[in-house]
This record gives sequence, C-alpha cells and structure tokens, in this order.
Amino acid sequence: MEREMIKNIGILGVGGVGGYFGGKLCTLQNGAGAQKVFFVARGAHLKAIKEHGLSLKTENEGEMQCRPFLTTDSCQALPPLDLCLVCVKEFDLHELLVNLKNQIGEHTIILPLLNGVDVRGRIRKVIDQGIVLPACAYVGTHIEKPGVVSQNGGSCKILLGADPDFPDYDPKALLDLFAQSNILCEWKTDIESSLWEKFIFICSFGLVAAAFQKTIGEILEMEELRARVKSVAEEAVSISKLLGVPLPADIIQSTIRKGMNFPYETKPSFQRDFENPQKKDERDLFLGAMLNYAKDLNVAIPSTDNLQQILEKIKPAAKSP
Repeated sequence: MEREMIKNIGILGVGGVGGYFGGKLCTLQNGAGAQKVFFVARGAHLKAIKEHGLSLKTENEGEMQCRPFLTTDSCQALPPLDLCLVCVKEFDLHELLVNLKNQIGEHTIILPLLNGVDVRGRIRKVIDQGIVLPACAYVGTHIEKPGVVSQNGGSCKILLGADPDFPDYDPKALLDLFAQSNILCEWKTDIESSLWEKFIFICSFGLVAAAFQKTIGEILEMEELRARVKSVAEEAVSISKLLGVPLPADIIQSTIRKGMNFPYETKPSFQRDFENPQKKDERDLFLGAMLNYAKDLNVAIPSTDNLQQILEKIKPAAKSP
C-alpha cells in the first residue's frame, strides 16, 4: 500500500488513548498528503469536540487544538476507511465492529489499541476484511473534561506487529504516517510477547485491586495480596507458554516491579470501572480471556477462578452479546 493511499483515518473512541493519538494525527490534515481524520465519540465529549475541536494537553509538547475533519457518533457517517484506530473499551467493541463493517475494505488497516491478548480474534469474528495489526499502547491519558484530553506519564508509544493472515504486509507507509504526526511507534516481530507482557501486568493487578478494593500501593504492602498478584501472573504465564508465546525469564518479578513504579494511590482502570455500579467493566477482556484459554488448553487456574467468584458476588457480570 502506497503512502498516498492512507487518506481516510478513523479514530473509533476518542477517550484518553484515542484522543491522544487521534489528536496528533489531526496535524496531518494540513500537510501535502491531504489526509482526513474522523472522530467517533459520544455524549458531552462529542458535543464539545464538534463545537471547539479537541484540546490535547501533553507533557512534552504543550497544548494543541485538534480539529478533525468530522466528529460523529455514527460509523455510518464515515467514508470507507484506509486506517482505523480502535480505542473503545471491550464492552463497546462488538457493537462498534458490527456498525463499522461497511467502512472496512480489503486493504483497510485496523489497529486495535485495547489491552487484551485476544482482541484480534474478537475483531475477526465480526469483520473478515482488512488487515488487523496486533498492537498495544503505553500512554497515560484521561478525559479532563468534555473536549479536553490530558496526557501525563507513559512512554506515549505504540507497539505493533504483523497480521498472521498478511505476513507480507509492508508497514512502511503506516510507520511513516505516524512519524510525520510525531507518534512514537515500534514494529515488533514478536508482538505477541509484548501483548502478553502488558496483559499479565494489567490482568494480575487489575483483578486483585477490584476484588479487594485496594490501590496498587496497598496491594504491594500486603503480603497476601502481593501473593495473589503473583499467582495470577504465574497462571497467565503458564497459558502463554502453552500457546508458544515466549516471555522474559523474569516476567513475574518484572510485573511486580512495574507496580512499584506507580504512585501508591493508583487504581487500575479496570478497578475504577468495576467500582462504579452504573458502569460496565472489561472483565471479559481479562477474566474471560484467561478462563477461555484455560478451558481450551485444559489447564487449571485456581487463583483466577477464585477472583472471578469474588468479583461476581460483588458485581454480577453483564451479559455479552
């Protein structure tokens, strides 16, 4: 795919992650490539962006005002897309994909920036067109208020790799596009390892934090909860090994060390969603993936099973579509 063919860019979900990367991609609209960036958002955030554009506050680049070509709450309002960044929560993924199908063509690049290890598979169950590049993002962002996304922390980087169905895909055009918009990215030949490293950290700390209503700092200072984090991480590692995904020898220790790098009062995003009784949460992205892999591979994961039972008692899971 030639560079000039990446014209229509969709940002599907303009929360913290989508707002950060989508906002930076908006800078391409004034260049020679004549790209058009389309935001799919909702609620007060949608209204504010329509009226004033998106204000993106960054640690190292200051504040920028980002104006997409179009902001809408409907995928049907989009043209056929050459590139789309999928940045919604897992519980909104299925509905989004169903509504997005008509905008995806044979050569559309789909870049999912969710945290799970089975996201590509979830996408393929709904959309059989396009090139789905497994990816993850390391960026600390949040919606400060409607129309405003703030970035503080994280390496602000996308890691991405090849779609197994398209091993000969050349990512140069995409990587060049990101470079032009000052988005850090790295093409990984072992992207599955990168996905699992992030998953193991988020899954182990997120599930324990939600089940026991503790911050990351509180977990680390309590021996019992530290042990639970370690046990879930070990179960995830056992699954990854059976799947043939190579991981660093010190993955368990590095998972704990990552937790030490966060402020004491940090709550994982899964925990924050879980604590809100009116809000859906992404347990299927973590628990669902772990339980499904364990069933398929016939491996026991008692620590994860126990956390699933605790979470279900506190807040019954919403039914999947």
